[in-house]
Amino acid sequence: MAVAQISPPRPITRRIFLKGGLIAAAGLAVYAGEIERHFIDVSHHVVAIEGLPSAFEGARIAQLSDIHLDEYTEPLFLEHAVKVVNDLNLDYVFLTGDFITDGMTSRRFTVGAAWQCANILRDLKCPQRYAVLGNHDVLIGSKVVRTALNYNGIPVLVNACTPLERAGGRIWLAGLDDAAESHPRIDLAIPERIRGIAEEPVILLCHEPDFADEVAMHAAQAVALMLSGHTHGGQVRVPLIGPINLPPLGRKYVEGWFRFGKMQLYVNRGLGTVGVPFRFNCPPEISVFTLRRSDPAA
Repeated sequence: MAVAQISPPRPITRRIFLKGGLIAAAGLAVYAGEIERHFIDVSHHVVAIEGLPSAFEGARIAQLSDIHLDEYTEPLFLEHAVKVVNDLNLDYVFLTGDFITDGMTSRRFTVGAAWQCANILRDLKCPQRYAVLGNHDVLIGSKVVRTALNYNGIPVLVNACTPLERAGGRIWLAGLDDAAESHPRIDLAIPERIRGIAEEPVILLCHEPDFADEVAMHAAQAVALMLSGHTHGGQVRVPLIGPINLPPLGRKYVEGWFRFGKMQLYVNRGLGTVGVPFRFNCPPEISVFTLRRSDPAA
């Protein structure tokens, strides 16, 4: 009777271990750099706002942030994001800064990227679009980015506000200058004349979310909703550890919802990347908000 011989398992040598580790790392890099970095998560949120005019009941807003064209963010990817937004049939699009990247590329390249980004965003099919600047925009040149966006039909709010009117109702949209690299003025963005008006709530755009502490200190009762970006949600989030790198003024409120009395803050994960062309456990985001009137007693 023949007896089968079973060969002992091959020992895992240091060379085999390192080879396996390199293959796994390469696979992870491909996933983080090519797959997750280009997967857009469209997140949907219902926002209850006290005193929301009936004309704005059900109004839908999209927020795009941190595009960072085009050190790593390809123009084709931004064009795809614009198509995603257009397919949602929205009422407003708000852009919360960092259209370009202050990185290793030349200023001439980055200025060209600012115009290319604005030219693509011109194709947003939405009745009203507004923007604020981010820290990278300011470092490259606020005037350049503002000119490109304004030329393409996207007003930029810098310590300013504007009324949004709809079927006889009105709300206010306010925008702050960048908190990290410039001079945000809450008193100019949300002047006394628009605070506390019945049935005229304020939505605030501010690139850096941690500046919400200042807003809460000086104008929390005046702001119904604040929209920010800047953090990329951490961009690379290691399980059980969390984000491995967060920017100044983006380390306290990293992503999602936060509340300061009546003021609600939402932090968007952004579309692009900075530093490395990777996203892991933190896909790009387009956030969509549906406005609803809340009961003051709620």
